[in-house]
Amino acid sequence: MGGGRGRGSMASMSEDLVANIVGRLPALSFASAACVCRSWRRVCSQILSRPKLASALSLNPSAPVALQEVVDKVLSEPIFPHFALVYVGLGFDLADALQYIGRKLGACTPVIVCRDAGVIGIDATTNELKEVEWEEDSEDNLIDINRAHGIVLTVGFVPGLKVDCIPLVRHAEGPAMVDKFIMDIREYSTCISGCASPVGLIIFGDASADIKCVVEKLDCAMPVETAIVGDERGNFLYRSVNDLRNAQGSQKYYSHAVALIFAKDRNSTPGVGEIRFHVALSDGVSAVGPRYKAISVRTRDDVTWLTARREGRREVLDGESILNEIYDEMDNRIKYPECYIRVTKRRKHAIGAEKAKLITSFSFHLVPRGDEEYLYVDGRGIKTGDCFQFYYADPAAALASCNEVSATLRSLNLVSNSRSSYQAAGAAGNADKAEVFGGLIFACCGRGSAFFGHPNVDILPFTENFPGAPLAGIYCGGEIGRCSMRSDEQGCQGESSVHCCCHVYSTVYLTMSYTPAPRGAATLRG
Repeated sequence: MGGGRGRGSMASMSEDLVANIVGRLPALSFASAACVCRSWRRVCSQILSRPKLASALSLNPSAPVALQEVVDKVLSEPIFPHFALVYVGLGFDLADALQYIGRKLGACTPVIVCRDAGVIGIDATTNELKEVEWEEDSEDNLIDINRAHGIVLTVGFVPGLKVDCIPLVRHAEGPAMVDKFIMDIREYSTCISGCASPVGLIIFGDASADIKCVVEKLDCAMPVETAIVGDERGNFLYRSVNDLRNAQGSQKYYSHAVALIFAKDRNSTPGVGEIRFHVALSDGVSAVGPRYKAISVRTRDDVTWLTARREGRREVLDGESILNEIYDEMDNRIKYPECYIRVTKRRKHAIGAEKAKLITSFSFHLVPRGDEEYLYVDGRGIKTGDCFQFYYADPAAALASCNEVSATLRSLNLVSNSRSSYQAAGAAGNADKAEVFGGLIFACCGRGSAFFGHPNVDILPFTENFPGAPLAGIYCGGEIGRCSMRSDEQGCQGESSVHCCCHVYSTVYLTMSYTPAPRGAATLRG
């Protein structure tokens, strides 16, 4: 067939026939078809006009095979990749996974690869939703690399938004540049949307860095409309679309954290509709014992040593005395005796030369031990005069909280788009109704089957409300989820709620919804 005759044949094909053909193509072939001619691009844009989340899990013990399985599954249907999140087990080399997936998705796709305590995803071969936690050796409590198989790849198409990675870096001999990190986020969002605050961000912290104070400052800097979720302590690599932000491999800078930023695109075609992020939290701890006030505070090697006074009393207590009071309150009733303190912090935060804001927030800190001198708690940021109360992991409270999350998601009055977005577009009765096109879960590594006594508890709030919608998640060493919490602690009178972003024994749900543009608005082109 001659070249001219071929072009004529393509031009004479009806758009319905073209749509029937290209709608069956895998992602890479679909992208090539969109480049054939303007009419084919228009058809492809109509097929993939709504946002889409594609995700797949592989538990194949061979890392190369597992990588290929999830990529083949995710790219088996039409999608334009705007971002990718990859959660892997210890059997995967982060750099290899980043390079392979980055090559498959192209240089214009930001990618974050993260490794922590387990994954949640849709099996690439069975299409079953699975929760997978890596098993720990009973002697040293370390994850067995030979059993830590698993990878979840999630690729998102979010028309109307621009997405990229922005790192929190520090000099080799200096502190993390937190203000620069926040200003970089604002600058990116302003450049894309004309507004300094993005729609949302997903942040991943390094296991060797305590980023609680970073998240608190980020919470202060962003308006309440900006969704903030993530994993506080894992291992990660990333690739930004902007090469200047790719600090990995540099001997001058280290990455303490990285954030995937979602900003509205002011240059998007009219009629694209609106994407919204909804954050919900299933709490998993309960308070025990009286409240205390920190009297003396010292910090050494990311551990805080403190003494405290019980509320309403004058005696200053050492760590052993405090823990004895708490254990008496527990009375051996607690199956999971791991203790935390929740500290109420009133701090002034300022970004650069901006006027400081006074913010009240909660922060959880693990309590590993106490002796005749001090109570020892993990992390920094506690000051003399801060009030705190003890909390313990409570499966009953977590289960009740999951039910509350389910009710909250139900009250959002969203519908589930259980089919591919290009198939569901224009579905009868839902043409202008907000629909869920996917979700992400960040669950504490202490939860799961062993905690609840049976599997799949954490995924139920999402799956029972949005059956069939893509879902992916990771078991975290510290889950991040921006939410407001009621406060009745002294020092917070007059404040109806207190911000809390870093949680323990919780699960954070990020539900992504899309509201189509009103009927008659311009159709998305390109």
